[in-house]
Amino acid sequence: MVDVAPAHERRDSIRAPRMPRHRAEARDVGFDAGFRALGILAYAGSRVSASVVDLDSRQSLVAIDDRVSMPTGGLGRLLLLIEVSARITADEAFGGFLIGRSPQDQAGGSGLWQYLLARGLTVADLASLVGSAGDNLAANALLRVVGLEAVHARAESLGLGGTALLDRARDSRGPDDAPQQSVGAMSELAGLMLGLARAELVDPLTSSRVLGWLSLDADLSLASSAFGLAPLAHRGPVHGLQFVNATGHDAGVLAEAGVLRGPRHGLAFAVSVHYADSSLAARLRVLDALRVFGLDLLEYAH
Repeated sequence: MVDVAPAHERRDSIRAPRMPRHRAEARDVGFDAGFRALGILAYAGSRVSASVVDLDSRQSLVAIDDRVSMPTGGLGRLLLLIEVSARITADEAFGGFLIGRSPQDQAGGSGLWQYLLARGLTVADLASLVGSAGDNLAANALLRVVGLEAVHARAESLGLGGTALLDRARDSRGPDDAPQQSVGAMSELAGLMLGLARAELVDPLTSSRVLGWLSLDADLSLASSAFGLAPLAHRGPVHGLQFVNATGHDAGVLAEAGVLRGPRHGLAFAVSVHYADSSLAARLRVLDALRVFGLDLLEYAH
């Protein structure tokens, strides 16, 4: 059993003068262990941000520097998928539009299309690759067609001030490139997931389509590693759980946003840790903390 200090003692500790930059709050609903695990990372020098919101009441359950804009790796592709889905809603034929891969789209890292023989795929298929595998090549091809300005305009229309897709995926970033692929405020990202789950983001059809793409995500390595789900087969209810998510990985960045529904409650969450990825041990400490945070999410929902 984890020895967890009372919530009021933990809040006082996190707000102590030695760590004035770390503002955090956990409601009295059983998030003590995860709150403490993320707090330990912050005390060790990592930048930590998290937000958890109840799906039905919209009550904030956890808020850890959740309005601070954090690096989120490829998690900003969520905004691209929202824009693509909205365009398909406006013009169904757009989903069947064939996009060929271009040399300017090339990027290594995550994804499947770079290993496939197909030289072109439809918009809807590319969105499925982005949702399921965080596919960099597919995301770059979609972004080339849709345009980064359109994604920025969509984010502005959704009232986002600290969340943005800044650039396409790149193998390396030069002085003229954006320093991060995307940034996000966890309160805003959790709000996006809440809006998708409640079919309120843009319109019900757009929200449902994005959720369908995200339900394919095979990356359950972060907070969602605690949910006991099969990475390649969790679209339907499993032991009373339904889950969709998106993740972002970059050098020293691990981020995840998702929606978890269980027999007791539903919640939307977002979490990001920006840390010194100097060793395997350092990365494993972050992954362990995110799993503890995920166990609290699971306990609340199940």
